[in-house]
Amino acid sequence: MASQRTVTIGGVTIGGGNPVAIQSMCNTHTQDVEATVRQIRALETAGCQIVRVAVPDMEAAQAVRGIVDRISIPLVADIHFDWRLAVCAAENGVSKLRINPGNIGSAENVRRVVDAAKMHRIPIRIGVNSGSLEKQIVEKYGRTPRAMVESALMHLEILEKEGFTDAVVSIKASDVATTVEANRLMAKASGVPLHIGVTEAGTPAAGRIKSAIGIGTLLMEGIGDTVRVSLTGDPVKEIEAAKEILKACGLRKEGAEVISCPTCGRTMIDLETIADAVNNEVRDLDVPLTIAVMGCVVNGPGEASGADIGIAGGKDSAAIFKGGEILRTVHGDTQTIIRELMTEVNRLADERRTQIG
Repeated sequence: MASQRTVTIGGVTIGGGNPVAIQSMCNTHTQDVEATVRQIRALETAGCQIVRVAVPDMEAAQAVRGIVDRISIPLVADIHFDWRLAVCAAENGVSKLRINPGNIGSAENVRRVVDAAKMHRIPIRIGVNSGSLEKQIVEKYGRTPRAMVESALMHLEILEKEGFTDAVVSIKASDVATTVEANRLMAKASGVPLHIGVTEAGTPAAGRIKSAIGIGTLLMEGIGDTVRVSLTGDPVKEIEAAKEILKACGLRKEGAEVISCPTCGRTMIDLETIADAVNNEVRDLDVPLTIAVMGCVVNGPGEASGADIGIAGGKDSAAIFKGGEILRTVHGDTQTIIRELMTEVNRLADERRTQIG
């Protein structure tokens, strides 16, 4: 089911069994080069591997040169309606073009984009959204998963007739079930790399849930080569959510994972504060560790015995355990417990680094 073809976007190769890449999109005005570069650097620090910018006009298309020259990750130009913007963006150094065939115009316009991509040796992502399907396809299939796949296949055929196979496809809807089924059908119909996500997923709270269900389902079935979690607001939150989804699917092992219990009437420490603080402290940890923050001895160390290290709360205290065995008990307030747990976490991280290197 995994994509058989490979496509290289800047320095990132997707498909063919390569790791799933994390993507996001800037919400700055692209012609504001300073603001866009600043946001891209923040995204890169968070773990973004491919970033997309909107190119609504010629000023934005020309501005991408100043952005490309100052960032380290591949830049994708998002083009709608005007093929000339795609050509200009290609000339100014983007690593990939994203077009929506349903609104780019005639086959001749698509051909012009293909010629630019060939000349500059960059891939094209065909973006199919349920809301922008071709009239004749909607008349035949309705706005269904089958219709979305037919649209993607039609435009892949246009590219292939021009001798262009360096393509990526995304098929998205705001409805989770539609997105999942469309991508399942597409994965069966073609070996082209797939960029997956639930479009217009919503606010961070609701959007993370919809994205986790949609993206997670597909990834667990071996479908998807790049992912974007589409959330309203700061795109850095998209990267955080994407990393969590990939970890939950077992596709990323690096860094730390914090597990914590939901709390109950047995909990006698401020577990929420402790879990949040530990999660923030280990966000950039460079070794794989599972850290458990548990409310009582029922849940830890017993149920969390698989964790590398953790705490089990008591009355104004917490037992710190490692590999299921209690190391010591800490007495004191919330900040004391956090400090002592992090001392042991950092000590264990140093041990792992020594073992690795």
